[in-house]
Amino acid sequence: MDCFLGIDLGSSSVKVSVMDGMSGQVVAKSFAPESEAPILSVRNGWAEQNPDDWWTYLKTALWQAMASGNVKAEDVKAVGITYQMHGLVLVDRDLRMLRPSIIWCDSRAVPYGEKAFEELGHDYCLTHLLNSPGNFTAAKLAWVRENEPEVFDTIYKYMLPGDYLAMRMTGEVRTTVPGLSEGMSWDFADNKVSDKLLYFFGIPREMVAETVPTFGEQGRISASAAAELGLSAGTPICYRSGDQPNNAFSLNVLNPGEIAATAGTSGVVYGISDRVSTDPRSRINMFAHVNHSASEPRIGVMHCTNGVGILNAWMKRMVAPQLSYSQFNDLAAQSPIGSEGVTILPFGNGAERILENRQIGSTIHGINFNNHSASTLARAAQEGVAFSFKYGMDIMQATGMDTKVIRAGHANMFLSPIFRTTLASVADAVIELYETDGSVGVATGAALGCGYYTSPEEAFRPLRKIEVVTPDRSHHEEYLEAYARWEDVLQRELNA
Repeated sequence: MDCFLGIDLGSSSVKVSVMDGMSGQVVAKSFAPESEAPILSVRNGWAEQNPDDWWTYLKTALWQAMASGNVKAEDVKAVGITYQMHGLVLVDRDLRMLRPSIIWCDSRAVPYGEKAFEELGHDYCLTHLLNSPGNFTAAKLAWVRENEPEVFDTIYKYMLPGDYLAMRMTGEVRTTVPGLSEGMSWDFADNKVSDKLLYFFGIPREMVAETVPTFGEQGRISASAAAELGLSAGTPICYRSGDQPNNAFSLNVLNPGEIAATAGTSGVVYGISDRVSTDPRSRINMFAHVNHSASEPRIGVMHCTNGVGILNAWMKRMVAPQLSYSQFNDLAAQSPIGSEGVTILPFGNGAERILENRQIGSTIHGINFNNHSASTLARAAQEGVAFSFKYGMDIMQATGMDTKVIRAGHANMFLSPIFRTTLASVADAVIELYETDGSVGVATGAALGCGYYTSPEEAFRPLRKIEVVTPDRSHHEEYLEAYARWEDVLQRELNA
């Protein structure tokens, strides 16, 4: 049996999928830990995780999946890795971790990115980096340089979370061009590492990892790692991508004009463009997509709301902890469109790019203690998330991105009829739901990267559309009225 292993390093767990290459079907799947992985927040706006824990979770999930699917080490022909984006992992020359990872939703580096945006110049940043340096990996490293000089002075290489897992598996520190672009270290105009940004932040060029192709051999599993993981030494890693580009890839979103979305802990709408048309206020992100090249540009245009599934989970814990998520969705459906005037802003998970890196927090407006109930709050939370998607999609459309058809995995908040119907209706978009997820997509990427599949068309032949969600035309005005109220509340918060 020719199998391909997909590893998905998220902020809540590490998921693994083992895919049979012949059928394209998953033969084993697992995740760890069983409860959400902890995020250490010693100060408001900070978020860190221990990379050693990621390795432990990977070993647990992989052993469980291999055992449940009766998959032998020699069956696995190649490995792919996807990961939470924008995190910072630091190692010394012995490849020992120097401090916990500063992860994607940590906001401490915002002032460093804003200073770079102003002093390097908006025009330079938007034409060369495609973004404000914002709160991305390079800015996080600048924070370490200024605030933890004893750590900075011992850094050998900095890397992204997925690069760290690959390093633990191969003993080699490598990254990709899309990875460098998501960390704001890639100059698109000059097609090389951005020496100008590194110089501004005081980051030595030698700290940047060697680059390898997104698809293709990136290293082979060492004997020591193979013994820990239950895999064969020499198994190649053949694909690596951040979670949002990989989510788009898993939905076969590779060509200009195609759109993908996801609604996990954070929520993303991600479209592909073959040209650069930036938002002057840098409220949406632009990165090299998995199939980007200098000769055939493929730019991922991305809107992100940090507080999506995490708001839904928080609200469930607060008002209905005894319910399953399916039951919680049923509870939300008991409240009418517009949640009886209750409005929730979902921005309680760090600085929000669509708000120009401001951190305004999540707020609830319009509560009446006599009339409103748990169902009101459940629906308002899900509507608030959908409205934040609409807000970001409007910015994407202003850059020329058509968001009328969206592909998404049948997972996370897209399992909620309230959320997906609200989004389709308020955005006037058709949502196509597919039976896939990030770990399946990354296994597919590994098979494509090692040459088992010769083309994306062959790789995605098994991809199955299971449902189409269309706008609710009969209640169109009610959705628009609720969104207008939400947007008015947001503007008042931003102007406060």
